[in-house]
Amino acid sequence: MITETPMPTATAILDAIGRKQMSALDVVEACLERIAAREPTVQAFALLDPERARDAARRLETAGGTGPLHGVPLGFKDIIATAGLGTEYNSAIYRGHVPGQDASVVALSRMAGGIVLGKTVTCEFANRAPGPTTNPHDQARTPGGSSSGSAAAMAAGMVPLALGTQTSGSVIRPASFCGVHGFKGSWGEISYAGTKLTSGTLDTIGIYARCLDDIELYRAVLTDTRPVKLQPGLQPAPRIAVWLSPFAHLAGPGCIEAVEAMAASADRAGASVRKMELPPRFGQLNDAVRWISAYEGARSLAWEKSFHRDRISPDLRLGRIADGEACSPEQYRAFCRLAERCRIEFDAVFEEYDVLLTPASPGEAPLGLTHTGSAVFNGTFTALHAPCVSLPGYVGPTGMPIGVQLVGRRGEDARLLTLAAWLEAAFLKTR
Repeated sequence: MITETPMPTATAILDAIGRKQMSALDVVEACLERIAAREPTVQAFALLDPERARDAARRLETAGGTGPLHGVPLGFKDIIATAGLGTEYNSAIYRGHVPGQDASVVALSRMAGGIVLGKTVTCEFANRAPGPTTNPHDQARTPGGSSSGSAAAMAAGMVPLALGTQTSGSVIRPASFCGVHGFKGSWGEISYAGTKLTSGTLDTIGIYARCLDDIELYRAVLTDTRPVKLQPGLQPAPRIAVWLSPFAHLAGPGCIEAVEAMAASADRAGASVRKMELPPRFGQLNDAVRWISAYEGARSLAWEKSFHRDRISPDLRLGRIADGEACSPEQYRAFCRLAERCRIEFDAVFEEYDVLLTPASPGEAPLGLTHTGSAVFNGTFTALHAPCVSLPGYVGPTGMPIGVQLVGRRGEDARLLTLAAWLEAAFLKTR
């Protein structure tokens, strides 16, 4: 496992720029230097735009200003449209495609003073066919997908903040495999406008960062709200439900141990920690994600499959698209009804508990780059439209990172991050 030189957090960068200890251009150059050193191995970026990033930094310095992301370089998953900068979806169909306008999250980032540094590698159309990105801790292993490049760029110290997306497990799983903080918001809380759609029912923007404070800072920018001070020392000890899911038998070495270690630290710090079971129908939600995303994805890619079917990878063409074309409207609607029923029932869980603790991935990142690992511990919560955060800190038997996943009540994203800060502080005290 490679030990990375930490990139300063976004909040530390903002403080240093505010104190005139460094400039926005200094930060951009530091990121580019780090990219030059690690990119030949990690291959996290689909496209870099150094000169435009430098120009943006110079303009910020000239104009001054106090935007909440003033001078912070950003990486965007390459399904997120960036005006004047290529957005190719890791698809041969879109080679050289340059959008004329920004996605909502990019526009909000620029308005806040953020600097677009480049586009990070995605699996084809944010599905399963991977790009060339490797895990920064072991180049023989996957970084996870489909937000491969964003998670890897964060873990390699290339950028202080990056965006990904999740339709099943594409934010939380890579965060776990790469050992970084990853956050998937409640469905619909962050606008998906201008981001390539697979499933309107499931697709959700996610954030990668070096700390929870940075996630809350960026979440507030993307929702056009005021950030909440997390202040873990001022929060009461939470009520924690531990749910290993019906798929615990699929956990690899270190997976359950990571959850148990977090639960034990929380218990020692005064939290109420109890194991919980959800009704058996919750075990069907991974199937719901498969068929809902396939049914909607086959229609979202109607133009591509109609005019360029031979340029779509066999993995996507014979997988999600074929499933979507075979799925009946009745089957699709039945899974939609199941998901909505479970959402209502899951809301009620938070009358008794504050947060759910569960695996973020099956364990350490698998060897090989032809697949991105299983999302078996993620799809349930994507279907539930619940906010999720992956906390790093546990190391598996071969020295690779393993995260744990915390899940909150839908629509209460800031509260989840506050509870996550409490749990992380408790865990760090016992290490």
